[in-house]
Amino acid sequence: MSIDRSLKSGSGLAKHRNVLTRAERIAKLNANGKFDMEKGDPIGLPKVGSRKVTAGKKK
Repeated sequence: MSIDRSLKSGSGLAKHRNVLTRAERIAKLNANGKFDMEKGDPIGLPKVGSRKVTAGKKK
């Protein structure tokens, strides 16, 4: 017996997530220059927005 199509996860990891892991937040802050890897404390990090980038609609 096979699993129903609606129950399959498909590419579950490729979807947009609103919550980032601590490592992803540190990487984003480090890329923006807001976190120093040598003397930065990984606890109490500032908030990081994760917006899904979409292409504009064609007219």
